[in-house]
Amino acid sequence: MEEKFDAAIVGAGPAGISAACILAERGVKVIVLERGEYPGSKNMFGGVLYGRSLERIIPDFAQKNCPIERNIVESRLSYLSEESSISLTYRDQAFFEKLQNNAFTVGRAKFDRWFADQARARGALLVCSTVVTDLLRDGAGRVVGVKTDRADGDLRARVVLLADGVNSPLAAKTGFRPEVKPGNVALAVKELIGLPEEVIDERFGVSAGNGVTNEILGNVTLGMNGVAFLYTNRRSVSLGIGANLSDFARERVRPYEMIERLKLHPAISPLIKGGKPLEYLAHWLPEGGFATVPRLFGDGFLIAGDSAMLFNALHREGSNLAMASGRLAAETILEAMGKNDFSSRTLQSYGQRMEESFVLKDLKKYRRFPSFLETHRELFTNLPRGASAAIREILTVDETPKKTRRRAAFEAIRGRMTSLRLLRLIWDAWRSVR
Repeated sequence: MEEKFDAAIVGAGPAGISAACILAERGVKVIVLERGEYPGSKNMFGGVLYGRSLERIIPDFAQKNCPIERNIVESRLSYLSEESSISLTYRDQAFFEKLQNNAFTVGRAKFDRWFADQARARGALLVCSTVVTDLLRDGAGRVVGVKTDRADGDLRARVVLLADGVNSPLAAKTGFRPEVKPGNVALAVKELIGLPEEVIDERFGVSAGNGVTNEILGNVTLGMNGVAFLYTNRRSVSLGIGANLSDFARERVRPYEMIERLKLHPAISPLIKGGKPLEYLAHWLPEGGFATVPRLFGDGFLIAGDSAMLFNALHREGSNLAMASGRLAAETILEAMGKNDFSSRTLQSYGQRMEESFVLKDLKKYRRFPSFLETHRELFTNLPRGASAAIREILTVDETPKKTRRRAAFEAIRGRMTSLRLLRLIWDAWRSVR
């Protein structure tokens, strides 16, 4: 590893490989260093990718046999109490036709290996089972390469892109990003449950190749700030749940106990009945929002993806932000190569590109959302119970006058939350997303 590269990328996830594809296609001598045995071996997300972001990197990804599990044609949002479910569902014919693969599910291990193969085909060098332990600097402190745990150690590069995840010890060690606080990350666990393809089609009301996503809120997280999900794959479903890491520590709840409880919920149990557990995975998610995004560039380096804390907690988007940041980092590196200048003065255009992109615009728009969730725990305790009781009153049909039923429904909510607190919740929710 004595050879010098134009660009060294730390991490073979969506951000790192997006950058590698663009750079290699332009003839840049690029190496990707991955600590896992293969791309995707140490990573997990819920399983949804967004076609537009991938299309900017691989325009003909569908024709290149991207391992798509199911094209998403229906999105559900469910609000669960202990024994009930309130759901909002949206299905549109456009997602079967002109917006096909707007969103789709994938298996992370399969997708990451496929994505890495696209970078290899363009000329990128991928080296797995290699841990980057530190950065190399010159006398002026500028980053000029990386140190690895390999016997031949150091690797020099004109620029380094850090894209090795939210729990990257490298980003914190170098001081480019503060060490992640427990309140700014979530711990998510996911179980892959095998089911026959035709069973999934029938249970979710879809045709072969099409699927459903279901984002789940309520007190399934046992009062903690968190969310659950259920996504359809071709021959399996991905069931997951997560919560703020500081909440797990404070409440002393075990993640596997929470997902087992979720599997027994009456809204979830029929959908996974008869399924065979295939995999169990865990992952950190950066949920601190805009306030936790570090300085994205410096002399000789850039930061992208989860390493840069790029995650939209409201819309549960992360992979598309990672790909977009990797693409913009690559464009910045190409510009720097043209100037033969990798100082922060040139690389600051990456920050400008990010500011002008949907990535930081969205994170900035929703910058109040993380604190809204943190300060309104009734979203995960009393409100789902009150909402469920109120709807139950309205839907119960007997000889009770409707006016009395409506009054009982109102009292069901007010009995768990004062009118003032409910109004405050609505006001704060609006402010957090406006």
